[in-house]
Amino acid sequence: MLAVRAVKLYADGALGSRGAALLEPYADDPANSGLLVTPPEGILEATRFALAHGFQVGTHAIGDRANRIVLDAYEKAMSEYPGARDPRLRIEHAQILDAADIPRFGRLGVLAAMQGIHCPSDRPWAPFRLGEGRVKEGAYAWRTLLDAGARILNGTDAPVEDLSPIQNFHATVTRQDASGRPPGGFDPDQKLTRDEALRTMTLDAAYGSFAEKEKGSIEVGKLADLVVLSQDILSVPDDRLLQTRV
Repeated sequence: MLAVRAVKLYADGALGSRGAALLEPYADDPANSGLLVTPPEGILEATRFALAHGFQVGTHAIGDRANRIVLDAYEKAMSEYPGARDPRLRIEHAQILDAADIPRFGRLGVLAAMQGIHCPSDRPWAPFRLGEGRVKEGAYAWRTLLDAGARILNGTDAPVEDLSPIQNFHATVTRQDASGRPPGGFDPDQKLTRDEALRTMTLDAAYGSFAEKEKGSIEVGKLADLVVLSQDILSVPDDRLLQTRV
């Protein structure tokens, strides 16, 4: 009934408080590039320990500098422990990425544990922190990550965001808030399809915790870990998705 699976690390802070560690200063605070909560050598040492002892690592990283530091640490540690069995290292949030680092997720097999609901929550003010160029390059870049071979795990980040998986699904496929704003969604080229979004929240989310053989899809031999919904979320119009009830 209990699995002790992973080590949780923190690389940086949050975007709203200007604590996310950035490669270039904040657009609205040019003297500030964010902060590192854990030094790079600490992330590397913890990842080495985890790989040596069969643990998974999930590291909170919001800013592009923090994500690069974590990817660098993961890559080095995995090169030092090539015999580590199926590590499934994760980056929690992977929210702002430099374009050069996006292909590394797929190449290294690092899981991007993202939250669809963060886009409509943060995107209205993110350009003030980052400037439009950085937002377009790699903020909430789900489509670019997926197309580059990454595996995305999609959750709600409750209690920071609402617990509702329906709201999270809606945000992932529309990139709109609950009021349907903006028309067409924020950066619509980064939307996921309904099937892709459903997979990120079910089977791939299960994969992220080594549970894909027990749950995440409806198959003979798996746990009956499922719900019945009031309508088909794969086919109803976008503006009706949030009317779905369990």
